[in-house]
Amino acid sequence: MATVREFFEDKKGSVSHPTVVDCGYQVVHTSEGVFLQLSTYGSDYRQTQKKTSQTLQLDREHAAQLLRILVATFPDLHSSVIGKLP
Repeated sequence: MATVREFFEDKKGSVSHPTVVDCGYQVVHTSEGVFLQLSTYGSDYRQTQKKTSQTLQLDREHAAQLLRILVATFPDLHSSVIGKLP
């Protein structure tokens, strides 16, 4: 498990990954504050099903940075998500 310290743009080339996994999320309340925890689970081909593979925790500041990255990457996302908020 790791808490995200920094987001930076990685300029190395990449391709779409062939493996598909599930991602669970939790809101974690600690003495340090609230964290959004994202946990990925092994692929369908993993021997142990539904075992956590990797977990990331984001505090408010880093969640805001990720939100800005998401909207910059998918500009139409902002209007489609904001329109569906309760």
